[in-house]
Amino acid sequence: MRIVLGVSGGIAAYKAASLLRRLSESGNDVTVVPTAAALQFVGAPTWAALSGKPVSDQVWTDVHEVPHVRIGHEADLVVVAPATADLLAKAAHGLADDLLTNTLLTARCPVVMAPAMHTEMWEHPATVANVATLRQRGVHVMETASGRLTGADSGPGRLPEPEDIAAYCEQIMGGPSDDSLTGVHVVVTAGGTREPLDPVRFLGNRSSGKQGYAVAEVAARRGAKVTLISSSTLPAPAGVEVVPVETALELREQVLAIDADVVVMAAAVADFRPAAVSDTKIKKTHDPADPDAAPSVALVRNPDILAELVQRRGEATRPVLVGFAAETGDADGDVLTHARAKLERKGCDLLVANEVGDGLTFGQDESTVHLLRRGEAQVTTIGPAPKTVVATALWDAVIPLVKTL
Repeated sequence: MRIVLGVSGGIAAYKAASLLRRLSESGNDVTVVPTAAALQFVGAPTWAALSGKPVSDQVWTDVHEVPHVRIGHEADLVVVAPATADLLAKAAHGLADDLLTNTLLTARCPVVMAPAMHTEMWEHPATVANVATLRQRGVHVMETASGRLTGADSGPGRLPEPEDIAAYCEQIMGGPSDDSLTGVHVVVTAGGTREPLDPVRFLGNRSSGKQGYAVAEVAARRGAKVTLISSSTLPAPAGVEVVPVETALELREQVLAIDADVVVMAAAVADFRPAAVSDTKIKKTHDPADPDAAPSVALVRNPDILAELVQRRGEATRPVLVGFAAETGDADGDVLTHARAKLERKGCDLLVANEVGDGLTFGQDESTVHLLRRGEAQVTTIGPAPKTVVATALWDAVIPLVKTL
């Protein structure tokens, strides 16, 4: 696949080097076309060394080859990362004052824009209008990520991570698929809830949120509108709305407030919370007569959010409900035994049973899961595999259910 990687002049240009490496290692022939401003951030020798090709931002280089026409004509995909506010404006208005903007005008292949800019620039009416114009013309403009920006600010406008851009491009190059989630509203929960004991301490678990974020990311790539309700601090996947929560009760409130087509309960929700939360830090006692004294903490059960969703749904089929179960196996049964019992008890449509333990699943980039479907004896096992692979298998199982809604 012949890919043109356009790089415009933003601080995020350094991330395009990782994107170039990912695209090249996938077997693609990549030509880098930077703007003059991009070369102020990353020099031409870097792009030439990583791509194995000469690099120029000028239409006057190798004029006999007519590069301002040839590069666009020969491309199978053009991806611009980062796409600054200036670049988006030029593309929307058909300006062609350098090699990259000429290439965009002559390209007849799919074009992907991965924007990156400050929040105020991304949300400015001019940028919003330019993005809308480009999308109406068929340009694939990714949503920005939210997170740390240049300086101390955080918010929307962050460049999606290189792996997210590469995956998005792979989907575009793969062509249309019948497993699209376009028009489907998906809610995904992620991370481990924190139940406060006092202003300093909390009861929690080892969940990093990586699996839930992978589920949200794959759903967004397949066209879904995704709301991610999360207690994790991971960077937001591109195109995903993140609703931050901390406790199980906060998570429950947010989940029940959203009218969704699919709810994936990937969060590790604490089963219990302290019956009372101290307003001040709980102190250690210093009684010489009882140096090992420690306070007792009374616990109460947290609500079973998935079971409540099933009860609220009743006999209807919407929303499709997916549960997660972190299991280790014990004297009473193995992982699948406990998973089948939980599926029967919960009544959800699909249960993802995670094999957890020391060095397994929590915080890791890979995991092993078993997919169990309500009313079916067959179990599908995935892994050990990257969590994006697990997420893909999950949506492959859910989409047939979505199509019946």
